[in-house]
Amino acid sequence: MKTRLTERLGIAHPVIQAPMAFAAGGALAKAVSKAGALGMIGGGYGDAAWIEEQFAVASGGRIGCGFITWALAEKPELLDQAIELGAAAIFLSFGDPAPFAEKVRLADVPLICQIQTLRDARRAIEVGADVIVAQGAEAGGHGETRGTMALVPEIADEIARAGSAAVLCAAGGIADGRGLAASLMLGADGVVVGTRFWAAAEALAHPKIVAAALSADGDATLRTRVVDIVREIKWSERYSGRVLSNAFIQRWHGHENQLVRGIKVEAASWVRAQESGDTTIAAPFVGEAIGLVHDAPGAEDIVYSIVTSSRKLLACFDNVEA
Repeated sequence: MKTRLTERLGIAHPVIQAPMAFAAGGALAKAVSKAGALGMIGGGYGDAAWIEEQFAVASGGRIGCGFITWALAEKPELLDQAIELGAAAIFLSFGDPAPFAEKVRLADVPLICQIQTLRDARRAIEVGADVIVAQGAEAGGHGETRGTMALVPEIADEIARAGSAAVLCAAGGIADGRGLAASLMLGADGVVVGTRFWAAAEALAHPKIVAAALSADGDATLRTRVVDIVREIKWSERYSGRVLSNAFIQRWHGHENQLVRGIKVEAASWVRAQESGDTTIAAPFVGEAIGLVHDAPGAEDIVYSIVTSSRKLLACFDNVEA
């Protein structure tokens, strides 16, 4: 399934697996890449030993590595590590990519910049991003408020207006062939998929939490700051995180100041819940597309399903008379 994205990244299918912190390890990335898409290790907040371990797990696979940009600024040596370990692409989200763009370019590694606004897209174009990911608010994890349906074509138009060679991916709410086909119609060259791969057999999410999420629908997610507060991670006010709601989230959403006051007790409870898979407390970062996810197959099967379904839909579109 050839597009400008597959040509730029040297992959068979226009699908990138999102570099989800704590969920996207080497096994998932390797399986996705084996299927002809691009798998990504989630470098997250920056743990050098973990990153090295996951690249070792993915040995033999052509995979990329993603970073939370503001966290990478605190540990810039991790970029050197990922490049030295052979990352096939560097994926930056949530911060100015400029301090890292030149090093990535000099290493001859494709730079992928995820953005949530037109302003940030212009910055990604300015620093020479090879791939720009327009992330809508439907996405799981951190993001902003723009919806995928309008954001993607607006960024496509901006790339064209600027005369940029960047290729475009859509992200947010995409979990099957319908999402890929629709994204191509909106002007994207491919997609970044998170929630569907979060539930893959190779992902690192706790099995109990995955099982609970598979019975949920998109209405059960919301954007909140509760999870960042309880983990004591200081995210910018720009970004909130979309999670699967549960009793803990319902208790504290809208009462964040009270949560801060009781953080010692609640933070310890959160850690225990994450380790045990207690779904009344531990709330996973998943997007609205969780309502389209009902099983946890291998990542290769997920890639093939998305691509096969998309091809059929696009073929039907081609057969429709104007």
